[in-house]
Amino acid sequence: MPAVCLYFQVHQPNRLMPYDFFKIGENASYEDERMNAEIMNKVTDKCYIPANRLFQKLVEESHGLFRIAFSISGTAIEQMERYRPDALESFKDLVASGGVELLAETYYHSLSFVHSNKEFDRQVEMHLEKLESIFSIRPRIFRNTELIYNDAIAAKVETMGFDGIIAEGVERNLNGQSPNFLYRAPTTARIKTLLRNIPLSDDLAFRFSDPAWAEYPLTPNKFASWVADCDGDVVNLCMDYESIGEHQWENTGIFQFWEALPEAIREAGAQWVTPSEAIDLYRASREYECERLTSWADSERDLSAWMGNVMQQEAIEKIHRLEAEVLAVNDPEITEMWAKMQTSDHFYWMSTKGGTDGSVHTYFTPYPSQYDAYIYFMNVLADLQIRLRRASGHFDT
Repeated sequence: MPAVCLYFQVHQPNRLMPYDFFKIGENASYEDERMNAEIMNKVTDKCYIPANRLFQKLVEESHGLFRIAFSISGTAIEQMERYRPDALESFKDLVASGGVELLAETYYHSLSFVHSNKEFDRQVEMHLEKLESIFSIRPRIFRNTELIYNDAIAAKVETMGFDGIIAEGVERNLNGQSPNFLYRAPTTARIKTLLRNIPLSDDLAFRFSDPAWAEYPLTPNKFASWVADCDGDVVNLCMDYESIGEHQWENTGIFQFWEALPEAIREAGAQWVTPSEAIDLYRASREYECERLTSWADSERDLSAWMGNVMQQEAIEKIHRLEAEVLAVNDPEITEMWAKMQTSDHFYWMSTKGGTDGSVHTYFTPYPSQYDAYIYFMNVLADLQIRLRRASGHFDT
């Protein structure tokens, strides 16, 4: 029977204010602090505090048999420090319980690997330093933004000293194999790849409260039986933390489900492991070849969630084109704002997809439309370019 590896993504982006044309060159304050604070308060009250309290209780009551992992972006940590230090303290308490592993990622939850090895290195190192300063932990496992992955990323992360990397178990790359084994990219010698089990993860993250779902209502024992029927070494369950309490509201029974699930899994005969424990316990028995970039977003499982239309492509190309100029100016405030604008959410909000994928994009956007997301971003970018020119002395203030 496979073990169960549970991982949650914790991320909050910095949202831009309605930045119109007339602010360009006149207003260097870009972020909507009110909205950032409101959303952090809402998510903290509905998810972070109650879910952390629950999972800490489960770790302690199971004497560490229940295990869990988190990837917490640098922008999420910064927002907790600014708006809800009690949320950060609750994460620190949970990590101190002894049953929690923290994963590394890009500090700004960016697509930097796609555009700049140098910026990718800088953001990963920033994230490692932040985790060490807050939690006194240096992760062994890497989780790229939105599970963006290919063979080249696995090879790159191996050179950075990581022992494992988490990726989406994309069917077209598995070629009929199970995601419940540990894999190795053909370009690597040592690092192991853990693949997300898509159906079981999405049962918990998306389908749990859907009364039209054939398996509704989902009970802990039913889900544990599905895990018990799986082949392989480890079932990787990966999802947004906000799935608990925010996307799936408390009145759906989501907290009661998670409270009972650890024991149901153990009664079914499976053990809980962290990603590091999984790579220590199991060998990479198979090869997972992934030449083209994949992700866990949308039905395509590619980068079209962030780069699928002309607006997205122009915005992301222009922000990354500024790298050399930003680094040359070496102004900490400008560098930080430039990096914040690389956060993947900015481009996700510009998506014009329809259907189910489009509905998900619309659910997450803080703006009236994808076109507003684009306009605000490009106007902020124009102001940032003016600040860069002034800082470099290219024209008078």
